[in-house]
Amino acid sequence: MERERLGSRLGFIFLSAGCAIGCGNVWKFPWMAGTNGGGAFVIVYVICLIILGLPALTMEFALGRAAQASPVRMYRKLEKKGQKWHIHGYFALAGNVCLMAFYTVVTGWMIYYFGSFLTGNIQSLGFERMISNPGINVIFLAVTVVIGFFVLTFQLQGGLERVTKYMMMLLLALMLVLAVVSGVQPGAAAGYKFYLVPDFSKIDAEVIVSAMNQAFFTLSVGMGSMAIFGSYIDKERSLLGESVNVILLDSFVAIMAGLIIFPSCAAYGVEVTAGPALLFDTMAAVFKHIGGGRVWGTLFFMFMTFAAFSTVLAVCENILACVRELTGWSRKRGSVVCAIVVFTLALTTALGYSVFKFQPFSEGTAWLDFWDFIVSNNILPLGSLVISVFCTNGHIGWGWENFVAEANEGRGLKIKNWMKPIFGIVVPVCIFIIYVLGMVNFKWR
Repeated sequence: MERERLGSRLGFIFLSAGCAIGCGNVWKFPWMAGTNGGGAFVIVYVICLIILGLPALTMEFALGRAAQASPVRMYRKLEKKGQKWHIHGYFALAGNVCLMAFYTVVTGWMIYYFGSFLTGNIQSLGFERMISNPGINVIFLAVTVVIGFFVLTFQLQGGLERVTKYMMMLLLALMLVLAVVSGVQPGAAAGYKFYLVPDFSKIDAEVIVSAMNQAFFTLSVGMGSMAIFGSYIDKERSLLGESVNVILLDSFVAIMAGLIIFPSCAAYGVEVTAGPALLFDTMAAVFKHIGGGRVWGTLFFMFMTFAAFSTVLAVCENILACVRELTGWSRKRGSVVCAIVVFTLALTTALGYSVFKFQPFSEGTAWLDFWDFIVSNNILPLGSLVISVFCTNGHIGWGWENFVAEANEGRGLKIKNWMKPIFGIVVPVCIFIIYVLGMVNFKWR
């Protein structure tokens, strides 16, 4: 099967950033910040992005570009004879599917809120009411899956790359406008203080674990999502510089999301620790108070829909690429089969608050929390740990020299030999320690 190619460097950056930018930035990041101390969480999150996220992202890009294959095949091309690193490729595929088991449902929620503001049907909006309505959840899940895989039936450049570039440009423009609107509300200063001024006394093990998991979640590193895009690009640019570009875009959107939400919450006395409901209930309440709220609400949830779809398209492309390499299917046939599998699995989340109630952990948890635990708390950090060891240890894996040669090929920022302890020791040791802390401190019951 001939390897498809992206048409431009901008397409690669936007597509990779689009995979990173999504509900993790504009839905999960604000409520994680809100429940973990605001500015204190933001500081730890940024540190995790720089120390752990940047090396992990660069290594994953390098694996994909060197192997020119999806995660289920790339290890087989790079590992030594008799090694078993390729097993991680199947865990990576499973991680992408598990992510879509709840992410497609959340994207459906965004579409529902966007449609409600667009049509003016906002008086009855409520997060609890929405998630407990099986009809709404299933219908908008179906809309998400159908649109996502329909785009992927087209060739890479004409479908995914073109759609993502336009969505990303409009998304960034909308964020800037909405941040200004939020910032001029009376009382917004208190929101800025909570969000931007860290209270270091709030930093504990739980905050550190949450920040690391969020960094990996928002970058989609550790389960091959970025490796697949590395396999679609040429060798004109070095990968450290491209990783910096993706992280800057990703961080910009996450920080801007907080600048939209927290000043508005402070202005109207809305609780910032509402968890997953933060974006839906609080922003809907805010838009009901301000002049032209229906218009601004429509724009906000349109932007949210774009952000969510950018990740849905990117991750589903990864799933599709893996399946096509395993089966040899065409894009259209693979898209139909993958759509059916994702939709069926996501029904657990869509109906998890009504028909298929399930409490996997502490009180109030549901299927969404179960899938998120598998992905955010396990597959992403452990996958990043595997990639780090494989890329930096030549005795048992691909090795530092091979990794650096691939990552440094082309123009741009280069990886230096003095960075080896960061990539090969700091990254895996920090991931392991924080992962163990997370398991010990997790609220199982």
